Amino acid sequence: MMTVIFTYPILEPEMSTQPVRTLAGETTSGYARERQRYWDEFAGSFERWQRVRGFYQGRLAELYRFLVPPGMRVLELGCARGDLLATLRPERGVGVDLSPVFVECARRKYPQLEFRCGDAHHLDLGETFDYIICSDLVNDLWDVQRVCERIAAHSKPETRVILNFYSRVWELPRRLSEALGLVKRQLPQNWLTADDLAHLLYLANFEVIRTSREVLCPLYVPLLGQLINRCLVKLWPCNLLALTNFLVARPQPRPVPGPEPVVSVIVPARNEEGNIRQIFDRVPQMGAGTELIFVEGNSKDDTYGAIQREIPCHPNVNARLLKQPGKGKGDAVRTGFANATGQLLMILDADLTVAPEDLPRFYSAWRTGKAEFVNGVRLVYPMEERAMRFFNHIANRFFSWAFTWLLGQSIKDTLCGTKVLGKSQYEMIAANRAYFGEIDPFGDFDLLFGAAHYNMKMVDLPIRYRERTYGETNIQRWRHGALLLKMLLLASRKLKFI
Repeated sequence: MMTVIFTYPILEPEMSTQPVRTLAGETTSGYARERQRYWDEFAGSFERWQRVRGFYQGRLAELYRFLVPPGMRVLELGCARGDLLATLRPERGVGVDLSPVFVECARRKYPQLEFRCGDAHHLDLGETFDYIICSDLVNDLWDVQRVCERIAAHSKPETRVILNFYSRVWELPRRLSEALGLVKRQLPQNWLTADDLAHLLYLANFEVIRTSREVLCPLYVPLLGQLINRCLVKLWPCNLLALTNFLVARPQPRPVPGPEPVVSVIVPARNEEGNIRQIFDRVPQMGAGTELIFVEGNSKDDTYGAIQREIPCHPNVNARLLKQPGKGKGDAVRTGFANATGQLLMILDADLTVAPEDLPRFYSAWRTGKAEFVNGVRLVYPMEERAMRFFNHIANRFFSWAFTWLLGQSIKDTLCGTKVLGKSQYEMIAANRAYFGEIDPFGDFDLLFGAAHYNMKMVDLPIRYRERTYGETNIQRWRHGALLLKMLLLASRKLKFI
């Protein structure tokens, strides 16, 4: 996955310095020279102003470390001294800034990273990055759309764009602080809203995944400062007063490149003997072929034997049978994913309440690039009469609202068993599972939390939910409901109140 995060631009001979002509006929060259002089002067008095800015900059660094995993290829525009870029621990880190003084300081301080002096309006590095970051940069640009277009030229389909920029709510407080000499006086700024940025990114062929408001207390206040910035700023109406907006975007969808993938359909099966033959008969062939992996969960009936008997009866089906080593659907899903050879991973519940015939629609949503994580939704179309009990329906509605707020993307149904994502995306989630821990017996939330953490584009896909024709549900309403609440609280601390 690639992420873009903005900070501040620079000028250097190896980058093109030809002025950019705007629709109004003006150029960026004079504007850039004025900004360069300002930031060179700021660099000379950096330590003085950093005493005021340090707490705010530290909070931004925490948020970026949450969004950008270590070991990535990261480009930062407006890198200043390179402190933010260095704290992300990139495998390859490139910083660009308008101020030669800042760039020279960054080169001395972080020799393991690469820093270039140049104007972001002329950015041309000849390579792409996993993450491109910009922190408090767009407020200071001549032409934000032009810079977004240059970022697009350094992006690949997995790119994530992450920008933070001052909220217009703070324009007057900022001017008052400047008048009182509490902060350094700024040159005229672009006071943009999140919607303004979303439109400019759209014109540069990006789409916004989510937005958030951060930092309510920019100055160090013992004990209270962290509490306010981690918790209070996330809640309405306090979030309306936040100092900075964060925005995460990605390149607009394009079909996944390369040949058609092999599709691995993972079927956790416990006490589902009567459904096995239908699964073999009904799961369609997709992409370059469908691999059907049954993970049998120590059933009380003869589910394992039924699968064994059906495999030789369907020689045209690429099917495998695994014995689940642990307990719970989550363990079964992880076992199936670990043994899958396909490039696209699907989960299909063996109760057949979601029709296998719907799986090609999930495939299409992923293959066209419109989604990186496709989540089935049972709560849109009318259900069959006994498909879901009343209190289960109410609980699903509540968790739908709660997780949409928590994850920052629409999740209308957290417990629909059918979920689809690429194998490389799953491997990223699995490699960083320790961040949340082994808390999920269902398997759904492990994937949802991880996909949200790494800013994957999640899309809800409505399906027709059917009642069981064999066996009984393995969900225990009250005990599992309590587990869901526990996971919601944990995820709030790990994803929202960070």
